[in-house]
Amino acid sequence: MFYVPDGTKKCGYYECKKCGTRFLDLQTADIITCPDCEAERDTEIGPDEVMVAEEKTARLISVIESEEEVEKMDALLSLAITGGDYNWI
Repeated sequence: MFYVPDGTKKCGYYECKKCGTRFLDLQTADIITCPDCEAERDTEIGPDEVMVAEEKTARLISVIESEEEVEKMDALLSLAITGGDYNWI
């Protein structure tokens, strides 16, 4: 699978309020750090710079339970990124 490992039985479905990305994560907390926004964060600082704190901007939309539902949601969300086969929908 694209977002979570195969065989995952429970995961969180999140939307980032900053960049609008929707994704699955193994966590089910109410708010977490968006992986896309975190990847853009510059962690290399110079001697006169201050490290920018990580922002938790992704809010939980719902908790997906059951291996079958997690697999379907992962495939659906990954279509835009991977260009996968959408005939199963």
